[in-house]
Amino acid sequence: MQYRADKHGNKLSILGYGCMRFTKTAGIIDLEKTEREIMTAIRAGVNYFDTAYIYPGSEAALGTILERNGVRDQVNIATKLPQYLIQSGSAFDRYFNEELKRLRTDHVDYYLLHQMADYAQWEKLKRLGIVEWIEEKKRSGAIRSFGFSYHGTSGHFLKILAAYDWDFCQIQYNYRDEHTQAGVVGLKAAAERGIPVVIMEPLRGGKLVNLLPEQAKKIIAADERGWTPAEWAFRWLYNQPEVTVVLSGMNSLEMVEENIRTALEARAGDFTERDFALLEKVKEEIQRKEKVGCTGCQYCMPCPQGVDIPTAFRCYNAMYSESKWSGRFQYSVTVAFTRDPAFPTKCIGCGKCEKHCPQGIPIREKLKEADKALRPFMYRAFTWLCRLNIFRKDLHKKPEELKENC
Repeated sequence: MQYRADKHGNKLSILGYGCMRFTKTAGIIDLEKTEREIMTAIRAGVNYFDTAYIYPGSEAALGTILERNGVRDQVNIATKLPQYLIQSGSAFDRYFNEELKRLRTDHVDYYLLHQMADYAQWEKLKRLGIVEWIEEKKRSGAIRSFGFSYHGTSGHFLKILAAYDWDFCQIQYNYRDEHTQAGVVGLKAAAERGIPVVIMEPLRGGKLVNLLPEQAKKIIAADERGWTPAEWAFRWLYNQPEVTVVLSGMNSLEMVEENIRTALEARAGDFTERDFALLEKVKEEIQRKEKVGCTGCQYCMPCPQGVDIPTAFRCYNAMYSESKWSGRFQYSVTVAFTRDPAFPTKCIGCGKCEKHCPQGIPIREKLKEADKALRPFMYRAFTWLCRLNIFRKDLHKKPEELKENC
C-alpha cells in the first residue's frame, strides 16, 4: 500500500474505505460479509475508514468489526458531526458521545463537520461554540484531527477553508467533477494551505462505471492499457499529488482487491497526454446525453442576481446522464439547502451571461427549462419544509420569508 502524509506527518493509505455502502440483507448490514471485506483491506494496508452519524448501522458495524478483530489501533476512524441537525451547543456532545459508543472507541482520529455547503453554516456553528468545543476535544485526545466534508460551490468552499485552521477536508472530486463543487480550484487551494484532501465519490456512486454510455465503455475496453473504468477514475485521482486519500464504498472482495491493486501501482505524475486524451473522449460521450452543453467554465459568472448558472445546468444534465433523482439530489445539497439560494427564478433576463458564454448557450431560456425540471411542485414543497426546519431558529426568519427562497 502507498501512503501520503496528513498535516501532522501521519501516514494515510491512499485508498480509504468508505463505509456508507456496506452490503445489507433485509435492511440490515451483513456483518460477516462486511468483516471479510474490511479485514482484507486492513491486511493489505488500508488504514483510513470513513463513516458518518447518518449512515444507518455503519458506525456500529465498523466498531464491532474493529473491536472483535483487535485492530482498532491499526486504523484511523473518520466520522462526522451532523451539523445540519444542530440547534444548540449542547448537541455537540450528545451526537459525539453516541458516535463513540457506536464505534466502541474512546477517540475519533478524523472528525468532520458533515455536508457543509454554505459559509452561513460555519457562522452558525461558531455562534454555538464549535471552535471552543473542538479545541477542548483535541486537548483531551478525544478528537485527533478536525475537518469538514463539502458539497457546494467553490466560492463558499474557499471562504470556509480560510475561516479556520483545519487539519483536513473532504470533497467530491472525479474526472467529471473537475470543475464543479469545490473542484480543482478547491483542491489546489487546500494544498497551498497544507491541508490534506480526502476524496469522496471518485466514481460518482458507481456512475463512472455502471452508467457509462456504451461508446464510452468501448473506448476504455479498446485501450491497450487494459484498465477498467474504475481504475481509470482512481488513477486520474492518484496522479494528482494534492490528493491525500481516495475513498471507495467497497462492498465486495473483488472490488477491494481491484482497488488495492490500483493503489499499489498508481503514481503521482504517471498520466500521459494520451491518457488525458482518452478520458476527454469518455467525457464527450457522457456529455452527448446531456441537455445543456455547459462545460462549467464559469465565464457566465458572476450573475448580477446571484444565480448559480453552472450548478443549475450541471444538475439538470445529471438528471439525464445519471437519473432524475440524482440530479435533483445534487441540486438540493449544493443550492437548495443553502441560506440564500439563488434559484433560476431570480433571473431578470439581463443577458449579461450570454454575452460571455463560449458555448453560445441560450442561458436565459435553458435556465427556465432547468428550473422546471429540477424543482417540480412536490420538490418545492419538500424544500420549503426542510429549510423551515434548518434555518428558522438560526436566522429568525418568518416562514413566509423562507418560502420566498424556495
